Amino acid sequence: MRVFDSIGELKQEVIKIYNSINQEIFGIGIRSQKIEVFGDKVTVFATHKRIPALKILDETNRSLTASVDMLVMEANKRMLKEQLEDKLGLPVKLVMKDYDPVTELSGTVIVFEREIDFFIRKT
Repeated sequence: MRVFDSIGELKQEVIKIYNSINQEIFGIGIRSQKIEVFGDKVTVFATHKRIPALKILDETNRSLTASVDMLVMEANKRMLKEQLEDKLGLPVKLVMKDYDPVTELSGTVIVFEREIDFFIRKT
């Protein structure tokens, strides 16, 4: 388990992983993000760039693109959990994520096994 010097350092490391996963899946990072920490949770609200092919298909085949969105989110959540645990040594209990293709906004909640303060160096 890694110990961080500050909440800010932990937030930076989480968002680096979050963004790298988006780059791996979509070939592009996120446009903007807001990350908050409280208790045993981290929330990430982000603006994404919709995959152009899915944006076009949304108009005529939303049921298909909704299925693709769900599968991509499942892969994203799995990868986020694995990388937070493997790269940062943070035990993750749960990752929840939702995405709205119209606004291109997503919300992610990461629930850790312990309070976030446990992972911060006490000075």
